[in-house]
Amino acid sequence: MKNLTKLTALTLTAALALTACGGSAATAPAADSAAGSTAEAASGDLLSEIQAKGTITVAMEGTWAPWTYHDENDNLVGYDVEVATEIAKKLGVEPQFIEGEWDGLLAGLDAGRYDIMVNGVDITPERAEKYDFSTPYAFNRTAVITRADDDSIHTLEDLKDKKTANTISSTYAELAEQYGATVTGVDDLNQTFELLLSGRIDATLNAEMTFYDYTKEHPDANVKIAVLTDDANQIAIPMRKGDETATLRTAIDTAIDELRADGTLKALSEKYFGRDISTEE
Repeated sequence: MKNLTKLTALTLTAALALTACGGSAATAPAADSAAGSTAEAASGDLLSEIQAKGTITVAMEGTWAPWTYHDENDNLVGYDVEVATEIAKKLGVEPQFIEGEWDGLLAGLDAGRYDIMVNGVDITPERAEKYDFSTPYAFNRTAVITRADDDSIHTLEDLKDKKTANTISSTYAELAEQYGATVTGVDDLNQTFELLLSGRIDATLNAEMTFYDYTKEHPDANVKIAVLTDDANQIAIPMRKGDETATLRTAIDTAIDELRADGTLKALSEKYFGRDISTEE
């Protein structure tokens, strides 16, 4: 009886420890399994933590079609939503999507509130210094978008002294500032186009595919691509630097390679963009 009481106490302790790590004690098959999962999570290995709790926390905006957005039934959908879901399947877990404004997503990643961010994130030298990136899962050129009746911008150099709008910490805002534009901060894509069409800004920089998606939904919009970069940006998944994320990064890279090889990335690209953006070709 004494031994049974002792075993019960150990089982409860292990279950509580697993719950504290974000898992569910009710789903643990046995005390040994729960204790083992908790020990792995405590070891500082993020992949082990994710698999122990059964979910991966994915940060995204939810306002940037066709990457991440809400459909007519208010369901979160988009290319990045499906890519993240397929990666989660490969890891053997469920995705838990957390939406927020762009400026706060990377900060949340830094603070450990999110495991990864899947939101059309370009790899840049500055970001690569701070984050470890997965292998690219998409390639996308940058478009300078203006009103269709504006012929004042033909090159990136023509952005000097122009007014543009983007989320402030985005690569598009940084690029516009590099070429001398004054950038107005906005919360989402719809606000950007409202400013452009009302004449309060001269241009906006964004993903080429985002422009095509916008004009598909708004065929009569008075907008055009004035400049299109020659080189494609590499789109990948950022995560915190360090040994904690090493195995997670390897597992995500393997998942992306498999999704590209079996045609899943191509199919999702064509579904949301009408063309394959999963390769650089």
